[in-house]
Amino acid sequence: MTATTCQSLAKTVAAKAASVRFNDAAPILVETAIANGEGRLSADGAFVADTGKFTGRSPSDKFIVRDDLTEKLVWWDNTKALDPAQFEILLADFTASLAGADLFGQQLFAGADLKHQLNVEVLTPSAWHALFIRNLLIRPARAGLTGFAPDVTILHNPAFKADPARHGTRSETVIALDLSRNIVLIGGTAYAGEIKKSVFSLFNFHAPSDGVLPMHCSANTGKQGDTALFFGLSGTGKTTLSTDPERILIGDDEHGWSDDGVFNLEGGCYAKTINLSPQAEPEIFAATKRFGTVLENVVLDENTREPDFDDGSKTENTRAAYPLYVLDNVSRTGTGPTPTNVVLLTADAFGVLPPIARLSPDQAIYHFLSGYTAKVAGTERGVTEPQATFSACFGAPFMSLHPTVYGRMLKKRIRESLAECWLINTGWTGGAYGVGKRISIKDTRRLLNAALSGELINVPARIDPVFGFAVPLAVEGVDSRLLTPRETWEDKAAYDRQSAKLVGLFEANFEKFAAADAQIAEAGPRLAVAAE
Repeated sequence: MTATTCQSLAKTVAAKAASVRFNDAAPILVETAIANGEGRLSADGAFVADTGKFTGRSPSDKFIVRDDLTEKLVWWDNTKALDPAQFEILLADFTASLAGADLFGQQLFAGADLKHQLNVEVLTPSAWHALFIRNLLIRPARAGLTGFAPDVTILHNPAFKADPARHGTRSETVIALDLSRNIVLIGGTAYAGEIKKSVFSLFNFHAPSDGVLPMHCSANTGKQGDTALFFGLSGTGKTTLSTDPERILIGDDEHGWSDDGVFNLEGGCYAKTINLSPQAEPEIFAATKRFGTVLENVVLDENTREPDFDDGSKTENTRAAYPLYVLDNVSRTGTGPTPTNVVLLTADAFGVLPPIARLSPDQAIYHFLSGYTAKVAGTERGVTEPQATFSACFGAPFMSLHPTVYGRMLKKRIRESLAECWLINTGWTGGAYGVGKRISIKDTRRLLNAALSGELINVPARIDPVFGFAVPLAVEGVDSRLLTPRETWEDKAAYDRQSAKLVGLFEANFEKFAAADAQIAEAGPRLAVAAE
């Protein structure tokens, strides 16, 4: 099978299947999934699926084929390599596992910009997974499917079990990407997010060669046509803050930035639903009540079938997958003008960072490469302090190339567009988690709106002595003490110690990038200053 292309592979698998139903719409897929016992309906008609053992991604089981194309390009420190010969064996066995099966094929687009659009074909024996990816990617009109030829073929089979000795995998679970032929194999896991993120990983590898910066971010546009990007890890407010009734949502997770502006890679949302409420996130809450939405690992009341979004007994990573068109205030083109604001989000549980700061381009790239947030102390015995998390480019697991490649591209885009850059902390103030309190969403929205409107461009600001960024001295509607975190702590010496600790974590994490870009490294915080 060494000559197999993604197009010929799709044809081969389809020919050997018992049947293939292509491009079924949501009602047919829901009916079939129910009939096949793949899940059940909520009281409002959403399809509820349980992913079993895997309730999140399995990054340790992700592999990229190491060949002539990928050898010198892939960030191998971040992903496991698979020998081409082993992949061929895996591909043959995987293809054989789908022979004689009833398959569901979805032919979809990735990328709202026609210049950079990929044709993606997904083949799976699971009706609900077909529904999931149909919700998440861009659905062509029937007329647009004439002559459809895939640029990417994804074979998905949750029941497939890899053999580590035979296939070179770590376990029976495998996510294998052949980036030369754009073939993806996903087996041994029913977690649907693996399908979505495999498309993003392919995009992250190929887009830079087309002059497009791939970004793990949300994006929206204001009434004046001003586009804002929101980078942030889980729990920082990326989806919540970008879903704003006063701004048009372009997309909530994956985008490209080309010479023409910003475009969404997807046509849907994959929103976390743990503790979801109609008050805090009304648009997302409403989407969970629509027929065709997929609820993943959400607990239902056994009598009423009402979702209990506060129940994390299966996982804290409960999700809702729905097409963008179910939202009222959303871009119908999936595109936006060149960004005027770049927002980096963090939830600092150490209580050190200010709620907002204006960044220079070099500072923005430093924090982009750092990808910092902090998780609160968990329930594990003995864990009593916040845990720092650094994920390069705010999405390290999906970055196929070295982070500095994306960092240089973002820096160039920022300089050319003259976009303003902001660091917004949605975490704690007045002390670390357990002592201080979470910055209110009301204050965060007020600060964000002030930044996006241009209100903070020429206001008096202080230069933070440790982090070096500019922090406004006052913002109307926000307590000025909040803008100087040290002033919110009763124990100022404790703040200084916590600040020094956080700076040390930043410096230690950035050592792996410092040699690649000394100028960017100089834009980071300084431990010596923090310790004074």
